[in-house]
Amino acid sequence: MEYSQFFRLLSEPARLQLLCHIKQGPTDVAALINATGFSQSHISRQLGQLQRAGLVRCDRDGARTIWQAEGDLVDQLCHLVQSRLKQRLETQLQQLQAA
Repeated sequence: MEYSQFFRLLSEPARLQLLCHIKQGPTDVAALINATGFSQSHISRQLGQLQRAGLVRCDRDGARTIWQAEGDLVDQLCHLVQSRLKQRLETQLQQLQAA
């Protein structure tokens, strides 16, 4: 997957919201529907794209499909973004306090 395709995948707010929920621990589509309010078909489409990108995986538990983050990549991406946003907000706060 090219870099631009990967970042385009992550630029969709619905996929980011789903990743944040899945990052908390394994979950099924019903829990994701309750957490996000998205339709089942919308969640399934987004999860399929995240799975093809290697960010999530699914396992069967009887009739249920359990989704979870794949490896440490999701945690690393979230940590990187959170660190950058925190640094940016701290810089803005310092500029406001200095004014």
